Amino acid sequence: MDTFATAPMWAGFLLLVLGTLFVDIFVLGGRHAHRVSTREALGWTLTWMTLAALFGVALWWVVANDAGHDAAYRKVLEFYTGYLIELSLSIDNMFVFAMIFSYFAVPPELQRRVLLLGVLGAILMRAAMILMGVWLISQFAWILYVFGVFLVITGIKMLFMSRHPSDLGRNPIVRFLCTHMRITSDYHGEHFFVRIGGLRYATPMFVVVLLVEATDLVFAVDSIPAIFAVTTDPFIVFTSNIFAIMGLRALYFLLANLAAHFHYLKYGLAVVLAFIGAKMLAEPWFHVPVHWSLGAVAMTLFIAVLLSQARTRRAAAAGDQPGPGGTPRGREAGNRRT
Repeated sequence: MDTFATAPMWAGFLLLVLGTLFVDIFVLGGRHAHRVSTREALGWTLTWMTLAALFGVALWWVVANDAGHDAAYRKVLEFYTGYLIELSLSIDNMFVFAMIFSYFAVPPELQRRVLLLGVLGAILMRAAMILMGVWLISQFAWILYVFGVFLVITGIKMLFMSRHPSDLGRNPIVRFLCTHMRITSDYHGEHFFVRIGGLRYATPMFVVVLLVEATDLVFAVDSIPAIFAVTTDPFIVFTSNIFAIMGLRALYFLLANLAAHFHYLKYGLAVVLAFIGAKMLAEPWFHVPVHWSLGAVAMTLFIAVLLSQARTRRAAAAGDQPGPGGTPRGREAGNRRT
């Protein structure tokens, strides 16, 4: 599939990602398990958002020199829209990660390493899925309508299933591992496997990393088709995805404890998915400009956050602080007493 990106542009972006990971892991102490402070999480969140913004500026400059200002404007809008869509859909991962860490009681100092491994796996998985998606679209143009139907159905399902949290104890991966492997009850640092009494045991760390990777794979099935509604340029699709994934790890530590304050965000994401799917289906009869898509996605997320904050303030005024699932703590306590 056609792309404006040259081989040096691909190489430069990959070097940027690898260089940032190298600095994170080998220069700033990423190799050592430690609790991520709010200050560190905020610093990395702003770093990745700034890099994404600067990347858009550099993209405009390169495309403008080669193809003119109109083409540059279109490509930059596609990148920023794709980045916002991928970042917003990836935020849903954050709440699932929080649930996984809570269920398996992952020590705070190990969570950073789990997410780092999750990011590395996500980059490889998404690269493969993007290549597959690009190939499918180049061979079968009608596959875009399949993506559109899938996104509309997924958005509708999210609207009606958002109130039902998953039971990790019944997760197929957890059940399979618990049935077929010896798993220790305690963590052994960052080790995936240990020997006890001459027998090899997996640690909860191994199970958690597998669940994190599986979670990202599931969410990628939703998010990657969504960006094809904005652009089919492989370079834009890949770069916007990677920037969103890299920034999500830091964003998790910044916002994970505030999940209860974003009760309606999941509904907003459902609307975004349904809107993008409808846009893909309506394309032959009605073209939605990229800047309209960007505005619609941003406005939907903004309204979802505003409604969530209003709900939190009402709960606080009534003396009921929302619990992790958005249920007032006071009401939960009352139910337990009865």
